Amino acid sequence: MAVVSSAEESPCKPGFDSDLIFKVNRKHLKQSTRLGKGMLTSSNSYCSHAAGHPDVAVYYFPKSSNGLRRRKRDWVIPPINIPENSNGPFPLKMVTIRSSEDKIKKIIYRITGPGATEDPVGLFTMDKDTGDLFVHQRLDREKQAHYTLLAHADVEDPMEIIINVIDMNDNKPIFEQTSYVAEVAESSPKGTTVIQVKATDADEPGNDNSILKYTILSQEPNLPSDSMFAINSFNGAIMVEGVGLDREKYPEYTLEIQAADTKGEGLTGKTKVTLNVTDSNDNPPVFTASTYQGSVDENTVGVLVVKMSVTDEDEPNTPAWNAKFMIVRGDPDKLFSIETGTNKQEGIIKTAKRLDFETNRTHTLEVIVENDVPFTIPLTNSTATVVVTVKDVNEPPIFKEKEMTVQKPENLSVESVIMNSEAEDPDFARENPVKYKIIDDPDNWLKVDEDSGLVKVKSLMDRESPNVTDNKYTVLLGAYDNDSVPATGTGTLIIILEDVNDNAPAIVERETQVCRTPALLSIVDKDEAAHSAPYSVAVHEKYSANWTAKMNESKTGIELFLKSDIPGGKYKVVLRVSDRGNLDQESSISVEVCTCLENGLCSWARTGWQEEISLYIWGKLGALLLLLGE
Repeated sequence: MAVVSSAEESPCKPGFDSDLIFKVNRKHLKQSTRLGKGMLTSSNSYCSHAAGHPDVAVYYFPKSSNGLRRRKRDWVIPPINIPENSNGPFPLKMVTIRSSEDKIKKIIYRITGPGATEDPVGLFTMDKDTGDLFVHQRLDREKQAHYTLLAHADVEDPMEIIINVIDMNDNKPIFEQTSYVAEVAESSPKGTTVIQVKATDADEPGNDNSILKYTILSQEPNLPSDSMFAINSFNGAIMVEGVGLDREKYPEYTLEIQAADTKGEGLTGKTKVTLNVTDSNDNPPVFTASTYQGSVDENTVGVLVVKMSVTDEDEPNTPAWNAKFMIVRGDPDKLFSIETGTNKQEGIIKTAKRLDFETNRTHTLEVIVENDVPFTIPLTNSTATVVVTVKDVNEPPIFKEKEMTVQKPENLSVESVIMNSEAEDPDFARENPVKYKIIDDPDNWLKVDEDSGLVKVKSLMDRESPNVTDNKYTVLLGAYDNDSVPATGTGTLIIILEDVNDNAPAIVERETQVCRTPALLSIVDKDEAAHSAPYSVAVHEKYSANWTAKMNESKTGIELFLKSDIPGGKYKVVLRVSDRGNLDQESSISVEVCTCLENGLCSWARTGWQEEISLYIWGKLGALLLLLGE
């Protein structure tokens, strides 16, 4: 809009006598869409508002293209942009909302939404008569960047108003830490990243107000040059720039770092960085002696052989000073181990496996020492020689077979040979003869010749002994030397006993009942199956008048029957049971004769039984009296 004016009339009143109206449809109501332009001429003089409000845009409530009012959907105008932290004066007019109907009728304007009728209430207001939209205090984009309001007029549909708070550079960069501490090795080459600092800016991201640039303001000490370090201006990474870092001369540097926004030309924040120069491994550890001597008994594991000390000129208790050791020659079978002592300047050699005096009496080892970290300059590793002397100890004889197994029949006769055990003494230099003994023989069945190791039967063996498990009988043999302190070695003799038919079958039950139906009897035989079932049974002839017996179908059980009708009571019956090898045995059992109920139990109806017995006795007495009377 352009304004042409003359200075003929004075004074003037703010505003114009007529309105310039642009008519647009909905598709024009997009951000940055150009609506058009116009020119205003006036014959009167023109003066600006004296109230301090700048000229503002005037927006009209739109109408639908066919003249009908839009319903249900709100109208949207281009966003209103207002800078944060404005100095006012407040209330500050931002825009005017008008209705095209205000020329023909009185229109009442109002706004609703957050910032108007909702929290924060009263931040924005609208003049109900003019439609002027005001803000009443400074806005802070960091608290809220956008506001969305609805403008209302009596005869119009609601119109959405979006207010964007424009960022201003009102926040300075702030470092994540007020100070930083890091270490830099004195041997670090140029370009080595030491630490990265970081600052943040609360202004709008991606805006110049929040784009930071990092610089080093100062370096203390500034030796050997004032540019020993550089910083990446974009990401805050601090790197080694100069040469000549020397822990012994300059153990610490202090840098003052600045972060500035607006690409380095705006607000600033500062922090301090302390860099401790650490020692580099430029001195090798050195053995205090070139040769070490140690001795150890044979057959011992984990015992100390020797300790070797070293010196190192690097800073104590650092990776460049801590020593570690390796055996590099003379131990192909890994008989020794080496570790670093707790003081980090001592190598400790121990036995890792049993040493054998008879095999090797001396071991010569070569050991090197290095640090936890590699050398930073070319250096030569220090080496030392360790001579280990193995001391002889009396070792026990060793059986040629640690476990000896033989198979023999259980009825092997006394003095029969079981086997010839044999042991050797590894101390061949001592030339000690080997003697033999029995250490454990649970049933005392065996004996061994002290000089030859020949094992014989001393008493008859029995496979059915409780000390025989799965037909195996175990004996512990000993072989010892005649040293002043004898040493004994052991060997295990396992005798697998072959079963012989030496146990006759027997009836398990010693008492049973017969309810005038067969009694079932079970059989036990300690021998193996080859010498047990099938069985056969016979009733002793003395009892055969009233009893008979037979084997069941499996030939493993006996069925006992009554042959005659005898009174109830207890009776003795003798049965002879034979196994498949015809080894037999008589078993005496007590049989109780009774009348069976349906449940198989005996019925002891004492009255009926007594009557039966009484009739029997009186019958006998009557016959006897008749004989006497004749």
